[in-house]
Amino acid sequence: MLLLGIEPNTRWRTFAGEIAGLSKDLGVELVVTLGALLADVPHTRPSPVTGSASDPDLVQELGLTSSRYEGPTGIVGVLHDACRETGLPSASLWAAVPHYVSLAASPKAALALCERLAALLGASVDLSDLERAADAYELQVSAAVAQDEETEAYVHELETRRDALGEELDVPSGDSLAAELTRFLKEHEERTRQDREEDA
Repeated sequence: MLLLGIEPNTRWRTFAGEIAGLSKDLGVELVVTLGALLADVPHTRPSPVTGSASDPDLVQELGLTSSRYEGPTGIVGVLHDACRETGLPSASLWAAVPHYVSLAASPKAALALCERLAALLGASVDLSDLERAADAYELQVSAAVAQDEETEAYVHELETRRDALGEELDVPSGDSLAAELTRFLKEHEERTRQDREEDA
């Protein structure tokens, strides 16, 4: 079962509870959320994918990391909490996207997520269209980056760093990024409120 949609603005718990309940009713055995996060990664390398799960057995079985979820920080956290309460195993996969190309859709990240999901589910998926799109994306971004010497030097630095790290990437988990984003939004909201009070 595939669910694709926009994050709701209100009633997150009701939304997440409905999804978890419907999944249980339909006999879903594992809920997997897919997402992307901005990171210091070069567009010329495969998108690294991190993952987490709340169930220790699932963490070990899928080679993920344990979730450090401590309360709702975003719809993904709320959904995984609802799955836990329903007794439904869940996992979360996040692909890193270059922060300097944040406004463009990344077929490279989509490809990395699909590859990891297919491996996780033991499924065979034809990804040839995504592979072609990822190649075109790399060429287009490289052409744009080449227009600015400073950006080009920065990307070269990211490539050097990425190649030196090999497989051991220090990409933050989706949970920790969601918590950081929530903190940022609260601070922004507070600053906006203070600015309005000062202007009044």
